[in-house]
Amino acid sequence: MLQHGPLLERLLNGDFICKISNHDAYRHLSDEQTQQAINDYLRPLNRRLVSNEDRSVYFLAYHDLTLEAREHLSSQFALTVQSLLPVLEWMQLVQETLGRDSALTAGDTIKLQEFVLRTEDNQSLRHRLNALAADKFFNSQSDALDLQVKLIFRRLREHGYLLQPHNDRQYYVITGKVDYLIDIIRFIRDEEQLPVDDAPAQENLI
Repeated sequence: MLQHGPLLERLLNGDFICKISNHDAYRHLSDEQTQQAINDYLRPLNRRLVSNEDRSVYFLAYHDLTLEAREHLSSQFALTVQSLLPVLEWMQLVQETLGRDSALTAGDTIKLQEFVLRTEDNQSLRHRLNALAADKFFNSQSDALDLQVKLIFRRLREHGYLLQPHNDRQYYVITGKVDYLIDIIRFIRDEEQLPVDDAPAQENLI
């Protein structure tokens, strides 16, 4: 398993692997023999390789739901729910600001300056952005629009929803973790019947 060592390390650290975040790793994980080899290695660790329904992103799940696994999943789910509504609002805000007809998905590109300029020209969008930046998930302390936007995008990059291919160029690419988040929303909505539809225009996203 030495050839898969770095990949296994990323997965065990909780990374989500997609075509955008790591194309070579995603290609390896799409191979059934590689999947079997990784699952054989992970079985003693009570882990297994899984993907979302569209197979656009790979990540690890528990093999057996032990008490320890349930406690860990509960804490991880709480963190996901904490980010769920602000990330959804950001997605809706980008969609409206940039005039996109469909929801954001893996591979979509966002130019930071274009987003800032269009938000500046619309008082309603500025108000929503101010509220979003103040959310505890982003926790902006600035009133300056450009600084708020940069913080939001940086936080989303840190959490794996965005990739910045070049540090000196202000454009970002949506990763497959957004697809995973949408699947979580569908699960909450359809299976758990929790009130996730309080977010603005959420139904348009899912």
